[in-house]
Amino acid sequence: GKHWTGKHRTWLANQSFSQPSQQIAFQHYCQSLEQIEDRILQLDQEISRLLPEWSLCNLVCQLQALKGVGQLIAITLVAELGDFSRFSNPKQLMAFLGLVPGEYSSGNSIRPRGITKVGNSELRRLLYEAAWSYRTPAKVGAWLIYYRPDSVTQYSKDIAWKAQQRLCSRYRSLTAKGKKSQVAITAVARELTGFMWDIALAAQSSFSQQKQN
Repeated sequence: GKHWTGKHRTWLANQSFSQPSQQIAFQHYCQSLEQIEDRILQLDQEISRLLPEWSLCNLVCQLQALKGVGQLIAITLVAELGDFSRFSNPKQLMAFLGLVPGEYSSGNSIRPRGITKVGNSELRRLLYEAAWSYRTPAKVGAWLIYYRPDSVTQYSKDIAWKAQQRLCSRYRSLTAKGKKSQVAITAVARELTGFMWDIALAAQSSFSQQKQN
């Protein structure tokens, strides 16, 4: 089966070694893993506790309408990017994140090359992580039903569903044409950024109107 699922963890717990020193070392590794997971859980809980006090909490919640965008990814994006309206269109945001193709110029010839990779590499990594969620056909899964914040607006949900239909199809189309999975994921991450921009601008506009009223 897959690594680090519940089934895999049960299998690990039942492993035994003939040498006592090996068994001790193995148990030490397992305990260290559990301690790290406990610390991560505590930090996640503290982040969840503090999030409602942040002025950009609603923006974080709206971005979580998108498949693959959990609380930590949304918080990191908002903390690093701040005001999404400083990008006049989605392509500017894509370029800022280094997700657009570059060019190689030599004399009179201009050849396309891979993405520029300028800007924040950590944000690109998170976008790639989110993009992997679009490898399977579009559907309203359990995560979207049970774990998406209650404050997500219908507009954000509609954009998220549109994104899921488009990006799942995009991934399958590219891989069917023989593109490597990482190339397809990069393309999905780039387009996902555009849907994020759309949701973010709507959320920020709504927040501004509420402040004026």
